[in-house]
Amino acid sequence: MDDRDIECNITVQYCFPDNNASCVKEVRTGPAYIFLFIVLSCISVCTVFLNLLVIISISHFKQLHTPTNLIILSLAAADLLVGLIVMPVNIMQLIDSCWYLGNLVCSMFSVVSPLSMLASVFSLVLIAVDRYIAVCDPLLYPSRVTIYKMSAYVALGWSFGLLYTIIFINVNDLLPPYTTTKCYGECFLVVKHSLVLTDLVISLLTPCSVILVLYGLIFKVARRQAKAVKAVKNGASNKKGAKVLGSSQTKAAKKLSIIIFVYLACWIPFYLSPLSSEIMISSSVVWTVFGWLMYINSSVNPLIYAIFYSWFRESTKYILSCRIFQSSSSRFNLFPEDF
Repeated sequence: MDDRDIECNITVQYCFPDNNASCVKEVRTGPAYIFLFIVLSCISVCTVFLNLLVIISISHFKQLHTPTNLIILSLAAADLLVGLIVMPVNIMQLIDSCWYLGNLVCSMFSVVSPLSMLASVFSLVLIAVDRYIAVCDPLLYPSRVTIYKMSAYVALGWSFGLLYTIIFINVNDLLPPYTTTKCYGECFLVVKHSLVLTDLVISLLTPCSVILVLYGLIFKVARRQAKAVKAVKNGASNKKGAKVLGSSQTKAAKKLSIIIFVYLACWIPFYLSPLSSEIMISSSVVWTVFGWLMYINSSVNPLIYAIFYSWFRESTKYILSCRIFQSSSSRFNLFPEDF
């Protein structure tokens, strides 16, 4: 059989056969892709389910209406977007190369995906600032950090993330080399090298530097407080109370620091990978692997809450047993730990 016979036996499929500008269709249906589809779909479902538990818990139970939990609520909302929108779309593109949802939805997805990332990192910065104030000045913390102030900061963070994403995409489209859609039925983002460096500084280096500096100061204060607690163990009750409060805040800071360092481990490879090339396409293998490592972080965060926070375990029991539908369920005692 010569090359002409082989070519005749190959049937080229298009995403939209009736459109002359349609992309070539590539459907990946091998056993490995089927297995990958099942695994990633399960991860997506678990991400949505677990983060919904966090959101319902903090929203419903009055004992959890604290400034710190409001930041965790913001982080869970960003993780929910990843599990509900970002993951399913990436699974669809992994199995079928065609984009069937149109240019408008493609543009919306190009905004939602980076917005969820920026909202996550801003929430982590807020957690670091919140813990710094709580540990370094525990007696004045209730007056300095309130629900209303934290709500404003969270809203500001999401607004900044949305504005930055829109500007980033528009500027990226205007910079040379100009890129246009090669065919009808594809959706991917081409990021210019100059903007990769800018985004690296704004989205990773700056917030991570703030987080690491603040946690360095937190643990420095924590060591000093630990020594002070031992020194005043038999001292005046008011001093002891202040130190015990600081110790409690330090324990909470250590637990939340796990969320932050897991975040860094999952996200740093994704942000550093584009530095090796002039132009990175969001559909490349490198971005696919590192992207999913980053997405899985959205599944890990609720698991960290389940391991370390009794209030999350208790609230989950009430939610799964449907006891939250009782009239007084919002006032149930969840035995929350001090934050």
